[in-house]
Amino acid sequence: MVRISEIQIDPARLDEYNAILKEEAEASVRLEPGVISIFPMYQRENPTEVRILEIYASKAAYESHIRSPHFQTYKTTTLPMVKSLKLIDMALIDPATMLAIFAKMQGAK
Repeated sequence: MVRISEIQIDPARLDEYNAILKEEAEASVRLEPGVISIFPMYQRENPTEVRILEIYASKAAYESHIRSPHFQTYKTTTLPMVKSLKLIDMALIDPATMLAIFAKMQGAK
């Protein structure tokens, strides 16, 4: 399961939001075997426009993730900081290339 989250953050709370997101993303990848990627980034010219590339091993892994304590903390803590949220489910055109990317990343360590 692959999803892109498009999030607009209140500029006054951006540093606080980014710190919480960084902590949640790290915990998700480290603690949850079904979470392949929680890869946050922002638009260079507009840092309040956050995008997260989320990759899960399965729909069940995603459902487990959103019930995890660290995600629940992230969600409830950052809710007042988020001006808008759009979740976009994606379909893979070439799953083999995704596997090659992760293999290449392992070799770069």
